[in-house]
Amino acid sequence: MIHAKEIRVIDEEKKQVGILTVPDALSLARQRGFDLVEIAPTANPPVCRIMDYGKFLYEEHKREHEAKKHQKQVQIKEIKFRPKISIHDYAFKMKHVQRFLEEGNKVKITIMIRGRERSKPELAHQLMSRIQTDAQEFGRQDGDMRKQDWAVSALLVPTKSGGKDAKAKDTQGSPKEV
Repeated sequence: MIHAKEIRVIDEEKKQVGILTVPDALSLARQRGFDLVEIAPTANPPVCRIMDYGKFLYEEHKREHEAKKHQKQVQIKEIKFRPKISIHDYAFKMKHVQRFLEEGNKVKITIMIRGRERSKPELAHQLMSRIQTDAQEFGRQDGDMRKQDWAVSALLVPTKSGGKDAKAKDTQGSPKEV
């Protein structure tokens, strides 16, 4: 649906044909077995291109799909603790926190408080500060701690490692061999 009277036409080999009327451009496109597609409607005169529109949409879809394939999906993993956790269980769960942060995922730490533990919420806060200090080299807290009557939660995000800044710091700090 091209509304302009005259349009600038570009052929299928991306060469300029010139300024034509819409019916002339449509007949030229049909002669060559292609479609007439408006590329720049705001230009003066509007720019239209002779192309295979179905093939164009297919290639555009392929490009978008290829771009999505190379993106990193960041997930939020949740690990639940209790204030009276044993040493072994704590270490086991902290290994999971470390692994998730090293993979680049965010980790939601939830400390569940039940029953009589609700009368001592400071136990949950102490455990949360212990978790944050132990995970300090892998991640940092993002935002504030959320407090509900049954739980305390915080979000840990991975610290930036890698990239050009880390390589620059690594080469500056290390001694050079001769």
